[in-house]
Amino acid sequence: MSRDYELGFILSPEVNEEETRAILDRIEQIVTAPGGQISKVTQWGRRRLAYPIQRHRDGYYIFTDMILIPETVAELERTLKVSEIVLRYVVRKRDARIAQKEREARATAAAAAAAVSGGITEEPASELVEETIEETLLLSEEEMANVPPAIEETVEA
Repeated sequence: MSRDYELGFILSPEVNEEETRAILDRIEQIVTAPGGQISKVTQWGRRRLAYPIQRHRDGYYIFTDMILIPETVAELERTLKVSEIVLRYVVRKRDARIAQKEREARATAAAAAAAVSGGITEEPASELVEETIEETLLLSEEEMANVPPAIEETVEA
């Protein structure tokens, strides 16, 4: 029986795009092997940590919504635990009703996007759907107040 889960993890601030892509690909392999699927990946980017972790003050935040069987969670946690670039992670079960409403909102947005464009688009459908999803799932001002600000990198000479 598949369930909805959310994975949040913080990567070391020194990771490059290749390493980030590699860890996301590995997570995708683990989730999709037994028949699960990844619903959404949200990359917050580099943010200030609440407290230092392994002498790092910043971290690269990534959140993933997925549908998988409970036995896969153990393999996912094991992989994240042994990875040197993952500072912290948490996997939690999501409320099925809320996850279903989000899926319905995405499907409605995709259908609306297809109806508006008449089924013919110049850009790939996946990009169009992602843009429409982002527009429909915008955070309220109260929710945005709880999101920490992005860190601006400064180069010291």
